[in-house]
Amino acid sequence: MTKTDLENRQNEHGFTLVEVMVVMVIIGLLATFVVINVLPSQDKAMVQKAKGDIRLLEQALEMYRLDMLDYPDEQVGLSALRTLPAGANNQDRYRQGGYVKFLPQDPWGRDYLYRYPGEHGVIDIFSYGQDGEEGGEGQAKDIVSWEP
Repeated sequence: MTKTDLENRQNEHGFTLVEVMVVMVIIGLLATFVVINVLPSQDKAMVQKAKGDIRLLEQALEMYRLDMLDYPDEQVGLSALRTLPAGANNQDRYRQGGYVKFLPQDPWGRDYLYRYPGEHGVIDIFSYGQDGEEGGEGQAKDIVSWEP
């Protein structure tokens, strides 16, 4: 071994505590930036998805009404958009394949709720939001068809 090899080997001690701490602080700052900027966007996207689903269901219900001459009753609910309800009038008018390819669930994994006759309009379609309970604010706010 030469003298320069021995000197180089003595200089290879690994990272100092200060270097490790600087890296940890930088990672912490980046994580904070992601949490502050990305997570609220996801919450907004979930609400927008729910609003879009409700608009889609409203349009499908309107097509159902035009074909069947009335909205499905509340007992049958939104499933009437996929399959012909038993005992429905005008069965020959039901659109083959239904009115939607599948019934969406709200972004929190629950079925959308349907009322006919509605309390706020002819029909009401809604989701109770993130908490799954009526009322609430922020992410827990209900997403409803009667508000823009």
